[in-house]
Amino acid sequence: MAALPLLLAGAIAHAEEPVAKAKGGNAELRRMIGQMVLVGFVGNKPDDQGFKTVMAQAAEGKISGVLYLSRNIRSLRAVKGLNERLQSVSRVPLLIAVDQEGGRIERLTKAVGFRESPSAASVAHSMEPRDAKAEYGKMAAGLSGCGFNLNLGPVVDLNTNPENPIIGRLGRSYSADDGAVSAYARAFVQGHRAHGVLTSLKHFPGHGSSVADTHKGMADVSETWSDQELAPYRDLMASGDAELVMSAHVVNRNIPGAENTPASLSPATLVGLLRKKMGFKGVVITDDLQMGAIIKTRSFEDTVRQAVIAGNDLLVFANDKNPDPLIPEKIADLLEREAMANPAFLARIKESYGRIMRLKSGIAPTGATPAQPD
Repeated sequence: MAALPLLLAGAIAHAEEPVAKAKGGNAELRRMIGQMVLVGFVGNKPDDQGFKTVMAQAAEGKISGVLYLSRNIRSLRAVKGLNERLQSVSRVPLLIAVDQEGGRIERLTKAVGFRESPSAASVAHSMEPRDAKAEYGKMAAGLSGCGFNLNLGPVVDLNTNPENPIIGRLGRSYSADDGAVSAYARAFVQGHRAHGVLTSLKHFPGHGSSVADTHKGMADVSETWSDQELAPYRDLMASGDAELVMSAHVVNRNIPGAENTPASLSPATLVGLLRKKMGFKGVVITDDLQMGAIIKTRSFEDTVRQAVIAGNDLLVFANDKNPDPLIPEKIADLLEREAMANPAFLARIKESYGRIMRLKSGIAPTGATPAQPD
């Protein structure tokens, strides 16, 4: 494993070089594209076909990592075993991701022996940030022990609409006050970092004021959003606590040039605002691109193409309702064609590849010690 940092350093440098054409397709380009793909899978045992598929895709460099849903978690021991198998076949560390916010949003629960945590709203109500950091450290220790290295949290949406069906009502926001949100989100990030688990601020540029759920369809926050919702992102970037940022599927016409395009597919939002104006240099990850707000409004091909143009680095397909095990291959076919026809598109892929390799350079190659349930 000592050669791993050199391998990743070489990969980062290689992202700046021309891509050579390989027989039967552009193999190096397809490996770069593979690092942009994070997928969910069906199954919770080594012999399940869905798990065998992602194992093969990991071994062949077709995916950057996997996303666990509740269906994938049979026991803590079983999850640890699956993750060790996945990491063992990949040339570079895989991102092993999960949504483990606390409260209603937990994939690992006491039913499988995992120590549960309170919701964001409960944490902010009952703990000081220092105590919250300790709480989230315990959460992260459990995740790391199972082989997870990316938790898709914290939520930094302001609780500006307590009746929001997907944020406020579920207790997923810390507060309507941006300072409080920043303080507790920082506790989440730092508690996880202490155990080698990456985090992702979500949902950029703000989902707290919505009256609709993007899992089901379009949510337009143009009449309810304010730029105060950007404050936690600015605060956490300034303190070095923004590792990844997740783009939301909300429409927000307050951002010049965004018009009626979801933020996750909007260059004006992700390049113009997040990168150029706010100065974010890390990895941008999409929310699940199979959510209703996306699949009800555009094709798979348009979604993938526009997500890359918009500035996302990691494309998430949770494979929840209608799983498609061949998504990585379909994405590679599509993006390879686009890249070979358009130098600017190729440059975008190489930018993302470089960012992802830099992110992965800090990931431990395997899971740590077994998780110990309380």
